Amino acid sequence: MRFQLSLLFALLLFNCKAQNNIITSKDTGKVSINTQPKLVIGIVVDQMRYDYLTRFYDKYGDGGFKRMVNEGFNCKNNHYNYVPTYTGPGHASIYTGTTPKYHGIIANNWYDKFIKEMVYCAEDSNVLAVGSESELERMSPHRMKTTTFSDENRLFTQMKGKTIGISIKDRGAILPAGHSANAAYWFRGKNEGNFITSTYYMKNLPKWVSDFNTSNVSESYLKEWNTLYDINTYTESGNDLNAYEGGFKGKDQAVFPYDLAKLKDQNAGFDIIKGTPYGNSIVADFAIAAIEGEQLGQDTITDVLTVSFSSTDYVGHNFGVNSKEIEDTYLRLDKDIQRLLNTLDSKVGAGEYTVFLTSDHGAVEVPSYLQSHNIPAGYFDKDAFKKQLDSFMAERFKASDLIENISNNQLFFNKKRLKALNISIEEVQDALVQELINYKNIDKVYASKTFQTASFGSGVEALLQNGYNQKRSGDIIMVKDPAVISYSKTGSTHGSGLNYDTHVPLLFFGKGIKKGSTQVKTEIIDIAPTISALLGISFPNGATGDVLEFVVD
Repeated sequence: MRFQLSLLFALLLFNCKAQNNIITSKDTGKVSINTQPKLVIGIVVDQMRYDYLTRFYDKYGDGGFKRMVNEGFNCKNNHYNYVPTYTGPGHASIYTGTTPKYHGIIANNWYDKFIKEMVYCAEDSNVLAVGSESELERMSPHRMKTTTFSDENRLFTQMKGKTIGISIKDRGAILPAGHSANAAYWFRGKNEGNFITSTYYMKNLPKWVSDFNTSNVSESYLKEWNTLYDINTYTESGNDLNAYEGGFKGKDQAVFPYDLAKLKDQNAGFDIIKGTPYGNSIVADFAIAAIEGEQLGQDTITDVLTVSFSSTDYVGHNFGVNSKEIEDTYLRLDKDIQRLLNTLDSKVGAGEYTVFLTSDHGAVEVPSYLQSHNIPAGYFDKDAFKKQLDSFMAERFKASDLIENISNNQLFFNKKRLKALNISIEEVQDALVQELINYKNIDKVYASKTFQTASFGSGVEALLQNGYNQKRSGDIIMVKDPAVISYSKTGSTHGSGLNYDTHVPLLFFGKGIKKGSTQVKTEIIDIAPTISALLGISFPNGATGDVLEFVVD
């Protein structure tokens, strides 16, 4: 009988081990079964349109994007559910599970109508940079109003689960990591070329970060940027020499190759790395160093690592979405993601971590390129708009100072001046809605009261409402015509509620994730609740997304 019970116990242990880790505590010797991932890694690829996943698919290797698609779950119809589609709001929405209406990051920069000046989503005058003397690097997440799933994991684990955020961009590291992170690190270019942080997190850089900064990794990327493969095989993008790309200062044409060492002095020193695939490579290098330096995923308490690859955005803005430079950047990023996954396999253990990959927004094709193919597109003349608006205000209200700020497709009124002139806000709003709709390249105009008094379930109105924050947004909200941007005639940008900006990849991979795909529409705000459900923790406190049950095993 005793033998039979021992055999049964052994069989049960074997079956458990086939699906879960059997963990023996080093302190107590107690045996337990770990059903949660040791490490959650959130990957955000800045400005990654969904079609970059399919357009370049045949040229990707088997260990990066393809591995996540073939061994994980692919949400093919994933969209942003608000406007504006910018980097700051995107990163905040992914990790909070809600929209700017609630988390408050309404843009990268916005007009603060209380202090009467523009503010940046991650700036914080109450902290100092650590690792740099620059006054421009004083950053924290204090403007974000709600928690992230990484915050909730910290609370759930009694602050024992670590959270580390990493990106080239400060906002790409800080907002995902949340309020309670152990650290967020971003890249300081110029004449420094180092990863830095702020006193919000710590007083001094850890040794592993200092060692990384003194290892000359940044200098190693000041080299030639040429195509990874024969440029003639890059058939998924346009001609290398064309009229739609910006390029670098000091080089007459935006064509391969680019001698970064030669060009760096005319392109803000180490900042030139940001605008090449090597910016993604150095982020991957640093993320791999963080996994080892912070011992992430080395015990039964779940850690969180957020990694944002931002160079894809810099390259897209400079060269456009149809450029050879973009294709090469994604082929190289595929290899960096493979390096990261391989490191996770060896350091954390294959099947012991969970990864999701998405983007903070997409991007429009260069409008001048679209125009060359008779597709409606264009450029918004801000100076002409301002001149026409000023003329109207002077004629209609006999005043030229009633508009305090114009930014992010919004108008902010001078409330003090309106009160002095005994003009109601509603009167000005109604007049401007009727006036501005007649202006060139303006497709829709709404008063802020529309989003305070009505509820929209679909269309651009719903997207605008999800992006409208009563305390931070403006008094008039405008929508431009499709593929009309306020930008240079070269390069791509983003910000709209159209599919080229809202449709982004969403891949889940690793522990607790089913294999498969869906065409069912998912939204960016569904990621945080899904990861929270996987971990068995509280949802971020403002989360409005849904758990994607078909993803979780």
